[in-house]
Amino acid sequence: MDKIKFLTDSACDLPEELAREYDIAVLPIPIAVDGVGYHERVDFTAQEFYKILLDAKTIPVTSHITHIAFADQYRAAFEQGYTHVVVTTINSKGSNMFEAANMAKTLFYDDCPEASGKLEVVVIDSKTYTIPYGLAQVEAAKLARAGKPCTEVVEFLYDFFDRLEIYFGVYSLEFAKKSGRISCAAAFVGDVLGLRPILSIIDGEMKIVDKVRGDKNVVPRLVDFACRDRKGDSPYLCIRALTDEVGEQAAALMEERTGQKPVGLYYAGACITINAGPRLAAVAVLGEKRTKK
Repeated sequence: MDKIKFLTDSACDLPEELAREYDIAVLPIPIAVDGVGYHERVDFTAQEFYKILLDAKTIPVTSHITHIAFADQYRAAFEQGYTHVVVTTINSKGSNMFEAANMAKTLFYDDCPEASGKLEVVVIDSKTYTIPYGLAQVEAAKLARAGKPCTEVVEFLYDFFDRLEIYFGVYSLEFAKKSGRISCAAAFVGDVLGLRPILSIIDGEMKIVDKVRGDKNVVPRLVDFACRDRKGDSPYLCIRALTDEVGEQAAALMEERTGQKPVGLYYAGACITINAGPRLAAVAVLGEKRTKK
């Protein structure tokens, strides 16, 4: 039976208790705030970070986890008798994490040639952000515990990310414009008119799909998109940040519209709130499979 080690980065926002329960190693992302270095999940929780973000004089800056840190994890897995390491990273279009995890494979096998043929490292680009790719790894870990081979576990993850769609609303584009990481925000000029953008994250691309007038219309509209694209009775989840009430509103409205409770209502972490701001609500659904084999 395959013995699989699951490895990811802290931008997945996976709650600590789930990471421990399913033995998912979460590497902390370095973050600099006004010249002071921190590590996500080590120096603050997601909720503690919101105040840090609001108090910061300049937009905090994230760094990717080094290929050396990834290679050290591969080496530890080999020494512990694992046959496979499955690494799932934050969207490669917004970070060098995927590249670093792949570079680490070369470094690891060069330094540890005896691992060749004994330990396989699979690196997967989640093509997304925050908790959806954290929970995907929980489901993959459940498959591994049930004795499924690594090929089936990896196929599950690819299929999940090929169906995942996130719709979210932000109540200001201040952070998006300052960070420059959400490129579509630069073209949106509706703040002074009270317009709020509804954005999607699909296949690594972030786009403004609609705009609504006034805060009260944000959640109903993003729920419209989520319900439109959700496939059958597939599970969905909701995301919030500083403003609990809009996340709770999204969860309640989704349940009302679908007759099904969300998998959970989770807090967005530093990597997404630095760019989107701490006032947001989101719904993640599984839609139609997009890649045809």
